[in-house]
Amino acid sequence: MSDLGAGLGYLIKGQRWAFGHGRWFGFGLLPALITLVVYTGALTGLGYGADDFVAWATPFADDWSSPWLGLLRNTLVALVFILGIFLAVITFTAVTLLIGQPFYESLSEAVDRSEGGEVPESGLPLWRELWISARDSVRILLRVAVYGVLLFALGFVPVLGQTVVPALGFCVSGYFLSQELTSVALQRRGMVLKDRLALLRGRRAMALGFGVPLALAFLVPFVAVLLMPGAVAGATLLVRDLTAAPEDPEPAGEPPALRKS
Repeated sequence: MSDLGAGLGYLIKGQRWAFGHGRWFGFGLLPALITLVVYTGALTGLGYGADDFVAWATPFADDWSSPWLGLLRNTLVALVFILGIFLAVITFTAVTLLIGQPFYESLSEAVDRSEGGEVPESGLPLWRELWISARDSVRILLRVAVYGVLLFALGFVPVLGQTVVPALGFCVSGYFLSQELTSVALQRRGMVLKDRLALLRGRRAMALGFGVPLALAFLVPFVAVLLMPGAVAGATLLVRDLTAAPEDPEPAGEPPALRKS
């Protein structure tokens, strides 16, 4: 429970940091606005086309009598749209981070600088950073797709599909949002995807505490845009905690003066 609260705390601190640094907040809004326009168009198209898609996918039900035909297809339309929203929430962050890679990397550096201590830099050219970011995002999204298909199938189970499955969907969304958002600061620290995933698995509750509230907030499109700069800032603060070197304890039985330099 303490890690859940800590994750939420980093999200709140990140939003405070972003709103307190207007220049960086403004920079962080632009990529999210571009992504929002694209995703709004895609979801609008899905909303108009879901009926036709479901009818095409269920020809076996054409001869069913009422109310079974309507019940089946209306349920499937709802599930298709829910799946679309689930994928949009997950991929929104990945696409926004890819579009805004230079902005968000600079924002993350500014957060590190404001907190004091080392300010890691990848030292890689921009094209290389974009390639790594895109490649790693695809790998994460493939994992999300597996969970998405599984949750979609479980959505047909009575009661479970209307209660437990949506809750699991938000947990999955939140966890993978944390993976995407922390990738900016972790990539600057030279950490490859495998090590980044292992790091978050070790603090899964913290990742959920950070990501699940974002997944819920991202259901409101314009809120997602407003929260993106602070989400990157909060993820950087979280990474600073996860990668902080443990303090070197005093050797047992030896006074401080006798410690080797």
